[in-house]
Amino acid sequence: MRRLTENKIVFVTRPTRVAELKRRFSTRTQAKFYVSHLGQDFSDYEQEDEDYSEAIRQTQQMLDRLGRVQVIDRSFLPNFVFGPQDIVVVLGQDGLVANTVKYLDGQPVIGVNPDPARWDGILLPFKVRDLMKIVPEVFSRRRPTKSVTMAEATLNTGTKLYAVNDIFIGPRTHVSARYTISIGGRSECHSSSGVIVSTGVGSSGWLKSLLAGAVGIVQSAGPFAARQVHEDLLPNPNRSPDNKRGTFAAKSEFPWDSAYLLFTVREPFPSKTTQASIVFGRITEDEPLVLVSQMPEHGVIFSDGVEQDYLEFRSGTKAVIGLADKRGCLVI
Repeated sequence: MRRLTENKIVFVTRPTRVAELKRRFSTRTQAKFYVSHLGQDFSDYEQEDEDYSEAIRQTQQMLDRLGRVQVIDRSFLPNFVFGPQDIVVVLGQDGLVANTVKYLDGQPVIGVNPDPARWDGILLPFKVRDLMKIVPEVFSRRRPTKSVTMAEATLNTGTKLYAVNDIFIGPRTHVSARYTISIGGRSECHSSSGVIVSTGVGSSGWLKSLLAGAVGIVQSAGPFAARQVHEDLLPNPNRSPDNKRGTFAAKSEFPWDSAYLLFTVREPFPSKTTQASIVFGRITEDEPLVLVSQMPEHGVIFSDGVEQDYLEFRSGTKAVIGLADKRGCLVI
């Protein structure tokens, strides 16, 4: 078969819910019995599996006509070696795009929505049928791309972790995280549920839910919250430096290529030994966020919701959170 090019196309997929249940229960029949026994409709699982399998078949058929194709499962991403000239096609949900981009170094990523009726696809602008047009344009560099700011956590142990959406620093279990937090010349001890650092890409996800919850709590608690929560605990990151008080903005989204990140502390607890004034703010190239663990056990740092790929964050470990030394490249 004569291909359009001999350049490599890396095709990234993920298992469906049916596939994951089969791994657990050995057979599809046993998986169906388990789900149905709990009162759930297994037909939705089966429809999703059939639609995704068909999308994989069609995608691979098209890509085989365009270049050398290598198919990899999401689980192999941390150890896969991408070539500098590779282009990457991701077929799945938004999270799969984020999981893929953080292991790349500027290679273009084409996000394909396998089931537009099921998935919103903020990072999935294309359908399977678009690939015959999009891939040749990417190879010839005629297709526009969008630069994406990434975050990174660098430890004093010499290890590093990248993130496309967000970084979580905190406890592995439902215990309090203990650490010191420093930014912009300020420092204090914390006891909290952890810290979330968000990029522009991730600002419509976890960060949005955290801020929506904070606003809802303050509004619902009314006068009690007004007496207990000082306005400076919730600064507006968009206010001018001269406006020292300002008002809290619930809107969390900011551009994907912004030269800053936002951080928020979950459930900070003020006590005789812990404070709760550094709870929200910007991280820039000149002002990184620094955290030093005070947790003998259970402290972790993970990114983009992948808890299995984490860094240990135990007593004495220092984490510097800032803008990554590389950027993502999304085809649009």
